[in-house]
Amino acid sequence: MSTSERHAADSHDLIRVHGARENNLRDVSVELPKRRLTVFTGVSGSGKSSLVFATIAAESQRMINETYSTFVQGFMPTQARPDVDLLDGLTTAIIVDQERMGGDVRSTVGTATDVGALLRILFSRIGEPHVGSAKAFSFNVASISGSGAVTVEKGGRQIKERREFEIIGGACPRCEGRGNVSDFDLTALYDDSKSIVEGALTIPNYSVDGWYGRIFAGSGFFPGDKPISSFTKPQLDALLYKEPTRIKVDGVNVTFEGLIPRIEKSFLAKDREAMQPHIRAFVDRAIVFRTCPDCAGTRLSELARSSRIGGVNIADACAMQINDLAEWVRGLEGESAARGVAPLLASLRETLDSFVEIGLGYLSLDRPAGTLSGGEAQRTKMIRHLGSSLTDVTYVFDEPTIGLHPHDIARMNDLLLRLRDKGNTVLVVEHKPETIVIADHVVDLGPRAGTDGGQVVYEGTVAGLRSSGTLTGRHLDDRARIKESVRTPSGALEIRGADSHNLQGVDVDVPLGVLTVITGVAGSGKSSLIHGSVAGRDGVVVVDQGAIKGSRRSNPATYTGLLEPIRKAFAKANGVKPALFSANSEGACPNCNGAGVVYTDLAMMAGVATTCEVCEGRRFDSSVLEYRFGGRDISEVLAMPVAEAEKFFGAGEARTPAAHKILERLADVGLGYLTLGQPLTTLSGGERQRLKLAVNMGEKGRIYVLDEPTTGLHLADVEQLLALLDRLVDSGLSVIVIEHHQAVMAHADRIIDLGPGAGYDGGRVVFEGTPAELVADASTLTGQHLAAYVGG
Repeated sequence: MSTSERHAADSHDLIRVHGARENNLRDVSVELPKRRLTVFTGVSGSGKSSLVFATIAAESQRMINETYSTFVQGFMPTQARPDVDLLDGLTTAIIVDQERMGGDVRSTVGTATDVGALLRILFSRIGEPHVGSAKAFSFNVASISGSGAVTVEKGGRQIKERREFEIIGGACPRCEGRGNVSDFDLTALYDDSKSIVEGALTIPNYSVDGWYGRIFAGSGFFPGDKPISSFTKPQLDALLYKEPTRIKVDGVNVTFEGLIPRIEKSFLAKDREAMQPHIRAFVDRAIVFRTCPDCAGTRLSELARSSRIGGVNIADACAMQINDLAEWVRGLEGESAARGVAPLLASLRETLDSFVEIGLGYLSLDRPAGTLSGGEAQRTKMIRHLGSSLTDVTYVFDEPTIGLHPHDIARMNDLLLRLRDKGNTVLVVEHKPETIVIADHVVDLGPRAGTDGGQVVYEGTVAGLRSSGTLTGRHLDDRARIKESVRTPSGALEIRGADSHNLQGVDVDVPLGVLTVITGVAGSGKSSLIHGSVAGRDGVVVVDQGAIKGSRRSNPATYTGLLEPIRKAFAKANGVKPALFSANSEGACPNCNGAGVVYTDLAMMAGVATTCEVCEGRRFDSSVLEYRFGGRDISEVLAMPVAEAEKFFGAGEARTPAAHKILERLADVGLGYLTLGQPLTTLSGGERQRLKLAVNMGEKGRIYVLDEPTTGLHLADVEQLLALLDRLVDSGLSVIVIEHHQAVMAHADRIIDLGPGAGYDGGRVVFEGTPAELVADASTLTGQHLAAYVGG
């Protein structure tokens, strides 16, 4: 064969997708070049994630999982085959998404990456004095010891031997590795003027009629019919602190445990942000957290902190900014004591340098993982892939520029191109033009969202996209102008001496009655300032992108309270009970219990979800679907997009003012394409935030705080968001927005810019004033980029 002939193996250079129908995709067919950077664009809800994540990445991961034994598959998440005719040329897909990292209170940046493990090994090898293995430096391992007799079989005889064991862990014994301890306000746990049977316990789910109330009333360790104030010291001690003890209540064997250890296990073991609102309110009321006095918040035992390398212990190393830690590690490489761990130091240095390179040098390893933003979490996950030896992998990114200042986007673009240049296929779902323009290949979905989307409206080069006439093509070079006239503040919200995280005693007056935008590079202290000093005040409503708690049965109709007036309207029109029109109650299809699908567990093999044959996915009993309102049954109403439902409930015989008001707010925040019955688990971070905003718009708060509301918004939708923010301000509200998007900056009445850099190089107010003054000043990074944006 001549060298000019192509080898058969080189012909597989395309990922072919034919007939994709996941969610709203309408028989989509695309051919994506391998080892190139492909960007997927289109308005929110056009089908980008359905094509990239739910079709290409899902099938790749499902096929890889099938290569494992059925035993191993039993421990892996199960995935159904995507609804697609043909998928060909797939490679291993690695998804780097924006899901927040770790809800566990013990999870930190160090534990969530390889750095913590490498640092623990380093200290166990060359730390002085030597205190033990790597476990001795882990705050997730407690020190325990024990001894006793064990029975072993030797030569066919059973012999008893005495054994002793000891595990040296690094967890501080006082706080158990959490870094803080809790003091209880007993007045928030019970009303001591009442008895247990009179409802003295004021803890959520501890009502008299509930199971816990019955256990405490019938325990026998203290009188259930006398006021708690009359308890003797031993009785009060049993109520609060008694160790788990088996008792019998109403003929049932149960375990009794004191209130405080029970609360610590059921409430305090969870991350505060992951709690339900009423539980969080109770915890905030009843429990005061303070830094552990024994370990000073380092989480580590005195023994772990006693071992040092060059005068630095592991707690000091974890508290350093990562860029400083990288310099410290670099300084160790020439020392004779470190020669035996040279490969370990090289690996540690490379990983730390990757953090700095990716723009996260301002973090520290002891930073709780739950406090990272979605963008920071995504970039932290990228770290392990940058140094990977794998090639010919498909990397899938979900808006990697989220949380990035325009100054940092160029750095992210370089990282994406580096992954591509190593021979990988990089698929990116993105809205920012700065990242779209570096693509080798663009797939634009649309033309609109929901049922009006799901089609490929353009496929080709960036130059072709500009001249294509699609919504993305028309808006790709959009530039917002600086607002000619700005509103005058009606007052100010004073912040004095703010010092959380990297803030350096910030004093600033946040103007009220106007649109205020808080800007600055990632890590400059924006979220620390607003969430630390503004959130929590009376009248302040915070709308972030955190996950919405709910099951796969939850949907926009249930979450917003919209289903309540709809059910009542159906019930009144048909003369029946409202409960019939709930798929979670009496109206549920008996075969699938209102889920719409039947889940079949195949034990070791992947489970299968099939559409219910009885209700055909409509979730309701057939008798319920005979009742109509405005000519539609309840399943047809839940299948409507918000925009259609708004017209349906706004006029005519189906007019329902209570439902229409909620639907108007959903349309206002740009969610007109969502169907009322779409599971909440399928929403993106930006969609979740806008759904929360729609709900909170009905609250009585006078100050709204929005954290990056442009997340997940198409260029064309940013105009609609700005119009919504204007309406909120014009109605008398104060709106504070943490944002990186230059169009929002240009539209602000006031800008507060933090910086000048990130970490300890930030934490200061470097500019306060109007957008025009910021552009004219041009001394800050934000000012320079905004000037280039409005001038470009």
